[in-house]
Amino acid sequence: MKVKASEAQMILIAGPYRSGTNDDPALIKKNVQQMEAYALPIFRAGHIPILGEWLALPLAELGGSKKIGDEVFNEVFHPIAARLLEKCDAVLRVGGASAGADEMVRVGRSLGLVIYESVEDIPAVK
Repeated sequence: MKVKASEAQMILIAGPYRSGTNDDPALIKKNVQQMEAYALPIFRAGHIPILGEWLALPLAELGGSKKIGDEVFNEVFHPIAARLLEKCDAVLRVGGASAGADEMVRVGRSLGLVIYESVEDIPAVK
């Protein structure tokens, strides 16, 4: 999908969530904060930033998830991001190794979305 520089894009920020954390909550929180650090610059460029975690984590909690990786968590965590991609225009891949983030890029490409590898590559809305 080609998006004109004059149009706002909904951009999924995809990066490590659990990768390299051994499911340590403090390290997972740090991973989320690193992804979230891209949200305001994307917003200020005139776009709509979104993290799958912003939708998945409350849904998992509402579904009764007790810990990362349990059945309810797995039911919603990656599937909600994949569904979200159907509404997005682009993906910004950030951070280090992450099978989940790489999967979001793969799905995004299959949907014809723009894939950014740097926030500096995202054009500002004119």
